[in-house]
Amino acid sequence: MYKKLLVAGALALSTCLTGTVGFAADTANHQVITKNGEQAAVKGPTTIFNGNVIIEPLFNNIDDRNISGAYVTFEPGTHSSWHTHPKGQVLIVTEGQGLTQEWGQPIQVINPGDVIWCPPGVKHWHGAGYNTKMTHISLCEAVDGANVNWLEQVSDEQYHGK
Repeated sequence: MYKKLLVAGALALSTCLTGTVGFAADTANHQVITKNGEQAAVKGPTTIFNGNVIIEPLFNNIDDRNISGAYVTFEPGTHSSWHTHPKGQVLIVTEGQGLTQEWGQPIQVINPGDVIWCPPGVKHWHGAGYNTKMTHISLCEAVDGANVNWLEQVSDEQYHGK
């Protein structure tokens, strides 16, 4: 169920991980179409999310590129733990309103159409707004099989900007 669009660690954040489609190098000469609904959505693990998150894999490892993508939907008030990415991360907000924060910086509000680039090694979190759900596409690349380094949980005080 693709709507109007994190990640190796505990579960490689299922986004760039579970049941995702791998494209073999011999497909480089023609298009590959993954049909809507061919890949199972998974619930984000509570070890790295504080609430209900659904991850819908889109793709994984196109040819020799270790890049993957997923729709990630956060219910209101739900967010990721602090984390970093070895090759950075692109988020494209597709629905709702969300929040993101880089360590030591103020919380930023993100809306549909916003594109967030988080450089390699930058500690951050992202998730839904306080009263709104949010969906984004997550795109990230792996290094030595890992595309995320999960850190500590975001405290309630941090999430609320206190």
